[in-house]
Amino acid sequence: MSLFRVFDIAGSAMTAQSVRLNATASNLANAESATSSSGQPYRAKQVVFAATPLTASQPQAVGVQVATVSEDPSPARMVYDPKNPLADGNGYIAMPNVNVVEEMTNMISASRSYQTNADMMNTAKVLLQRTLQLGQA
Repeated sequence: MSLFRVFDIAGSAMTAQSVRLNATASNLANAESATSSSGQPYRAKQVVFAATPLTASQPQAVGVQVATVSEDPSPARMVYDPKNPLADGNGYIAMPNVNVVEEMTNMISASRSYQTNADMMNTAKVLLQRTLQLGQA
């Protein structure tokens, strides 16, 4: 496996983590909105990753890709607010099924993974530069 595959692998991970960060940002932005563009409460988005070989000729070089971005099937959070015009007959409104604590955890995890891959690419770059300097006085 070529040393340059490190950049392909880290790049695929950074791309996947950026999709995860975008989904988390969308979930946090809509955590307190009573309705979405469809008129229904917003459903939290979950990103699922899958390992994928980068080339058919080198199956040991495995990167990451986004398999799916799906909606969380958990039920909407019911909040008692009888004065809200969206409240049902019992005074409850359906709010998004976004758990802010879980989303913050996802955001920190995705951010650190992204940074780790950037650091790995930088380390590989330094290693390649030092290899080129071998033999030079």
